[in-house]
Amino acid sequence: MSNHKSCEKRARSSAVKHERNSQYLSSIRTAVKRCRFAIEAVKAGTEKDKGKVTDLFSKAQEMLHKGASKGVLHRKNASRRVSRLASAIKSLSK
Repeated sequence: MSNHKSCEKRARSSAVKHERNSQYLSSIRTAVKRCRFAIEAVKAGTEKDKGKVTDLFSKAQEMLHKGASKGVLHRKNASRRVSRLASAIKSLSK
């Protein structure tokens, strides 16, 4: 354990930040996963509604960019994930 008062405070604040960041990252992963599953459903033919995919994509994109602005994700990591989702959606229209 820490010997200094400042180290004890740093450990406490670090734990709080870790908890907040992990919850936010989990919600980001869920949003991206829902979008991916919707894309796969349209590709497989089990789902016909492409509007649902675009709604889920916009939600995932919003969550990714917000996570990048909060420091949960790196800015380029969020952009790369959005780009990959967008290209997957674009391949549906072909």
